[in-house]
Amino acid sequence: MRIATPLLTGALLLTLSCGTGTGTGTAAGSPTGSGGSGTATTPSQPVSHTVPPKVEPTLGPKPTKPTGDADAPRKVRWLKAKPSKDRRHLRVTWWSGVEPCHVLDRVTVKETSKKVTVTLWEGPSSKVKNAVCIEIAIQKVTTVKLKKPLAGRKVVDGAKR
Repeated sequence: MRIATPLLTGALLLTLSCGTGTGTGTAAGSPTGSGGSGTATTPSQPVSHTVPPKVEPTLGPKPTKPTGDADAPRKVRWLKAKPSKDRRHLRVTWWSGVEPCHVLDRVTVKETSKKVTVTLWEGPSSKVKNAVCIEIAIQKVTTVKLKKPLAGRKVVDGAKR
């Protein structure tokens, strides 16, 4: 019990000293405090904190260009391939991971009179060794130029074969 008494006394003094501060700030028995300038402290006021605006992620897929530097690239399935207004380009969207663990190495396009086969190739970047990346899905998009306008040709995912 003897050890607990000083501890409790210290905690009580700390609690009282951290009070709301409604006093005038002068020392007991002295109108200006001990050696003070005669100005009284103001009571505690609520503090207003300014919260910075929340940075929202960009809407839509992340624009991506082929790097040509992936180690052992593999085929990756895409979600959609939307033709441009002039039908000479395709905007290809797919799910991927963060760079440098998942980079677009290349896009291959095979065109015939009846279909256009688009294949995405991804892998880890060869420029970064021993990279540590979080496992999170990111939607990416790349634009592919066609040799001829799409016309009535069917667009096929080359990774589904």
